[in-house]
Amino acid sequence: MAGAVSLSKVGHLTTLPAQYGDLADGGAASDRPDTESAISADVAAHLAADLAAELAAQFPALDLFERLAAIRARIAGRVVFTTSFGLEDQAIAHVALSQQLAIEIATLDTGRLFPETHDVWAATERRYGTRVAAFAPDHASVKALIGRQGSDGMRFSIAARLECCAVRKVAPLARVLDGSAAWITGIRADQSAERAGFLPVSFDQQRRLIKVNPLFDWTRAATLDFVRAHNVPYNALHDRGFLSIGCAPCTRALAPGEPERAGRWWWEQEEKKECGLHIAADGRLSRAASPHA
Repeated sequence: MAGAVSLSKVGHLTTLPAQYGDLADGGAASDRPDTESAISADVAAHLAADLAAELAAQFPALDLFERLAAIRARIAGRVVFTTSFGLEDQAIAHVALSQQLAIEIATLDTGRLFPETHDVWAATERRYGTRVAAFAPDHASVKALIGRQGSDGMRFSIAARLECCAVRKVAPLARVLDGSAAWITGIRADQSAERAGFLPVSFDQQRRLIKVNPLFDWTRAATLDFVRAHNVPYNALHDRGFLSIGCAPCTRALAPGEPERAGRWWWEQEEKKECGLHIAADGRLSRAASPHA
């Protein structure tokens, strides 16, 4: 890809901003001896952060189709979109698949998904003639978790719930993103106060990749309108009051007037409702506990 350089110490490929001169021009290897080995991890991260900021500045003028196309055009290497088959994810999947963009689509099959989630998973594959890669938790880790907690031990404490999320979601996500240059998610800023602190495009310092939230400035109503207008399959639970859908034991329908994510881990009194997958722009992480060996 023209204008791209391998940032080997970060582990990804990114298109460099023009202000980096000869590197961005992709000059001949003889003119740039040992370029890859000469770029430090810190410099590589700085370049990726600059590119993320540039893309974020462009997003307000772009529609969703243009946003995903720009991400694919500007970032070399693997671009991965993780879907839980929620409303936002279905909108993004439609755009990526209908444009036949080279974006890998993967899901975290936690072993505790709703039957309706499996239904929309199958409907999506039929509609677009594709396969969504499934990443399941390590069997031994799940067995050990259940041995410690029991079947629904995640309800005993926030720490226990985060440990469950670590085994079933965070560890598989690490495998999904290994070696990727960019990660696309369905986060919207108005989903929660915590998510309002995220950026549309940013450099994820911990995972060393560019994180993209293409629906960051969308509302739920706009997302639903888009899905309906394009006849995109969506989870039947959305019509039954489930606005945010995760694992079946940890998700319930909302009562009138409740915030969008109130149905997730509803027995917890904490306002912050995250599982450890997402890091805010300032580096704050709702981190799940590391799974036991």
